[in-house]
Amino acid sequence: MGTVFSFDVRGGEPVAVQTALREAVAELHRVNEVFSTYRDDSQVSRLARGELTVAECDPEVAEVLELGAEAERLSDGWFSLRYGGRLDPTGIVKGWAVERAARRMALAGATGVSVNGGGDVQLLGVPGPERPWRVGVSDPLRPGGLAAVVSAAGAAELAVATSGTAERGAHIIDPRTGHSAVTDLLAVTVVAPAVTWADCWATAAFAMGSREGLAWLESLPDVEALLITAGDEVRCTGGLAARLG
Repeated sequence: MGTVFSFDVRGGEPVAVQTALREAVAELHRVNEVFSTYRDDSQVSRLARGELTVAECDPEVAEVLELGAEAERLSDGWFSLRYGGRLDPTGIVKGWAVERAARRMALAGATGVSVNGGGDVQLLGVPGPERPWRVGVSDPLRPGGLAAVVSAAGAAELAVATSGTAERGAHIIDPRTGHSAVTDLLAVTVVAPAVTWADCWATAAFAMGSREGLAWLESLPDVEALLITAGDEVRCTGGLAARLG
């Protein structure tokens, strides 16, 4: 998927956890083969060209397309699976793959799981007694610095996802124009239970801009967010402070 995935897994029976880890890594490679828009032979590329139907693809393709359609509905079209008329589910696939990998590890008996896929993080359980998971949020205006630290204290599962221009430039598309989103934002970090949705909401809110994006994020249940503008202004949802530490 053009990025680095990392696993931090605590507890559980070692053989079962190691087996699950190998399976999770193999599954991430398979997801890349199925969903890559850069591979002409991927199922998504063939689906986009009309060479396959959804029914002829792996079941995961239909699952991702259904999730993407729900994200498009809930964001009033600010999140989209199509850009320039072409099918492109990459805006949801990475977060979905991260979450699946984390849940596979938990099902294998791990008591604490952190899976990070290119900055999109799914946290499950705890890393140790009286120790919550903590995730640093990069400051887009100060390379190497942190804008905040998110704590998973008190949460059995928590996700952190960021969309912005600091790492990859202007890669987020405004689905209403088909061109790069031009807003006052540099980064949007979303905190939610599941990284599949956190990733989608961060992308959609970035395309909206800080004012509309913040208002929309405030309306979503169990979602908090940190928005950083090009003018070095930090805007937060009302409940974010309870998640910092």
